[in-house]
Amino acid sequence: MINKTNHATYAITSPAKKLLDQVREKIRYKHYSLSTEKTYISWIKHYIIFHGKRHPADMGATEVERFLTYLANERHVSSSTQNQALSAILFLYRNVLALELSWLDGFERSKKLVLVSLPRETDTFSNS
Repeated sequence: MINKTNHATYAITSPAKKLLDQVREKIRYKHYSLSTEKTYISWIKHYIIFHGKRHPADMGATEVERFLTYLANERHVSSSTQNQALSAILFLYRNVLALELSWLDGFERSKKLVLVSLPRETDTFSNS
C-alpha cells in the first residue's frame, strides 16, 4: 500500500516478524500441539541465548553440537531431553529458516545409555 501525504510518497510496510513469531506461525501451520509449540520455543530461546543471542542463520553444526554437549555434560539432561532440544533446533533450521544444510543430516539422536552390571570378582584373589 502506498500512502501519499504532502506530495511525498511513503511505502507502508509491515515490520519483519521476529524469529520466534515465525516459529510459532510455522508450528501452528503444521498443526503441532500447543505443548510442542511451547517446548520448541523454549529450546530455541535457550539455544540462541547460549550463543550470546546470535541469529541461528549465522550459526551451524559447531554451535548445535556445542549446545547439545553443554546440555549433556553441564546440565546433565537425559537423552530424551537432548533429543527434544535437537528436534526444536532442526525444526527451526529446516522449517522456519528453510535451510537444508548438509550438516543437519549428520546429527544422530542420542540413544539411551544401558548400564550393565557385572558380578564382582571378590573371591578371585583369596589369601593362601
